[in-house]
Amino acid sequence: VYDPDAFEWSETPFTMPVWDDLVMMEVHPGTFGLDPGEAPPATFDECIERLDHLADLGINAIALMPVAEFPGDISWGYNPTGLYAVEHAYGGPDALKRFVDAAHERGIAVFGDVVYNHWGPMDMDLWRFDGWSEGPWGGIFFYNDERAVTPWGDTRPDYGRGEVRDFIKDNVRMWLEEFRLDGLRFDATKFVRRTNWGDLAEGWSLLREMNDMIDALQPWKISIAEDMDGDSWITRPTGNGGAGFDSQWDPVFMHPMRSALIAPNDADRDMGTIASIVAGTTEQGDASKRVIYVESHDEAATGGRIPFAIDTGDPLGWWSRKRATLGISVLMTSPGLPMLLQGQEFLQGGGFSDTQPLAWNQAEDFAGIVDMTRDLIALRRNLAGRTAGLSGNHINILHVNHDAKVMAFQRWNQGGFGDDTVVVLNFGNTAYQDYRIGMPHGGTWRLRFNGDATIYD
Repeated sequence: VYDPDAFEWSETPFTMPVWDDLVMMEVHPGTFGLDPGEAPPATFDECIERLDHLADLGINAIALMPVAEFPGDISWGYNPTGLYAVEHAYGGPDALKRFVDAAHERGIAVFGDVVYNHWGPMDMDLWRFDGWSEGPWGGIFFYNDERAVTPWGDTRPDYGRGEVRDFIKDNVRMWLEEFRLDGLRFDATKFVRRTNWGDLAEGWSLLREMNDMIDALQPWKISIAEDMDGDSWITRPTGNGGAGFDSQWDPVFMHPMRSALIAPNDADRDMGTIASIVAGTTEQGDASKRVIYVESHDEAATGGRIPFAIDTGDPLGWWSRKRATLGISVLMTSPGLPMLLQGQEFLQGGGFSDTQPLAWNQAEDFAGIVDMTRDLIALRRNLAGRTAGLSGNHINILHVNHDAKVMAFQRWNQGGFGDDTVVVLNFGNTAYQDYRIGMPHGGTWRLRFNGDATIYD
């Protein structure tokens, strides 16, 4: 029996970063803390040893993949069996608290990843909990008809039962209150609010209730949906009929941007499309409503990490380095909350796997690219007080040249000196010694970042 009050937290004060200052990194605990050749899984205590790297990089939010108990010792975490238990192979509940405490001491927020669209589907103590069930279904915690069917097993919780709704909402509170997580990413919310046959009203109302509860108890903590439909109702306030999430993963940005980076031929890059997805559509004029990324665990597992997908024969070669770092540049200068995948800052190759440790040696081999990522994050967060526009809500596309594969855009928050920022991007396979682009207004404009600088590689 675990005593939830026994852990002694440090006295170091921590304040959640304002949302438009967030730069996230998605982390899989079981591989993040390991060196090449070490056997997974890593523990949270081993992951703590990597926090100084993230702090030095400028990361101020860690997006943990799920840490609730799952079968065995190795998993992505999206097959939870014990929603109120912290995975024992990662070190259990006190280890998670030590990790959160250590991150907070470095000014880094920690977000959890919760799975309420299905459970298991294997080794669940909730399955037929009291011995009752209808046909092949799971009993009182689950739907006992076709509503139970999900892409990952026939184990959708019965959101129509008050006891199940309380079980889930209390779980949300546990992560945010007892473990002091600073936000939650809700996995596959589309499969909470929909079945294969249509809308699921009680799932939609549960999402709204969870967000209303968070806003009432700890409104500074962020709730992020992985809905993947690009539906603006997900981030609209519940008072306006929306689901009330603060932000959502943006596949409309990720898929075409990833394709543009990977495509070997210029003819396969449409600059109009790239300009459109960079500008995006911000619900209520708030860029923080979308989380933007070019790599997450899903895409990296199915299509490979960006450097590997660009050139499988030479994933650390010049073309891979240039386009992979171009992806980070676009990410840190576009409207939205940017998210990197662990190892992206040192060209982690291959694909994402829960058995593959990160190639931490590449952080030294490609120290220049780590420096480049650090400088881009500093610009995005306006740490030098010169680029406030990169965290603002405003964007103006200044220039789109489809033939030359060049685009430019202006970002601003309030506008003016130290705020207005112009970004010029070359997506082509041609370098230019002389390329003229008009600026949005007169005055002296200063170069703050040059992705071709030799100091970066």
